[in-house]
Amino acid sequence: MWNGEKSISLSKLCILIFMGVLMVIAVTGPWLIRWFIGFSRAELEGVAPFFLATIYTGFFPAAYLLYSLLRLLGRIEGEQVFIKENVELLRRISWSCFVGAAVSLISAFYYLPWVFVFVAAAFMGLIVRVVKNVVAKAVDLQDEVDYTV
Repeated sequence: MWNGEKSISLSKLCILIFMGVLMVIAVTGPWLIRWFIGFSRAELEGVAPFFLATIYTGFFPAAYLLYSLLRLLGRIEGEQVFIKENVELLRRISWSCFVGAAVSLISAFYYLPWVFVFVAAAFMGLIVRVVKNVVAKAVDLQDEVDYTV
């Protein structure tokens, strides 16, 4: 039967897979860009350095986001849910999304499809920001209950 523990384990596994994929992309970035430019039907001659800049600039917020998600899941697994540290992690995750969105928006100047990544990253940042606000309110309510009793 599926339960919360299995769900957290699956989420952790997915994060670790994404971390692995991110590392592979970072290591093979120049080769991937050459392949993509050769494969693409778009006129992309001379933009390889821009793609490299996008990949390596976007690597840092993506890695930080995945690390923060892993820490958040670890705390949730340890039954530390409504705590200020999780609010801070959610804040950092949302800002990582917004930084990724900014990198994508700037990258859209040389390759327009980056706009789709911008929209997705900005939307995820907004969703995480709303969840962060909900958890922050729950932490405040939990603190009130703890101090009242």
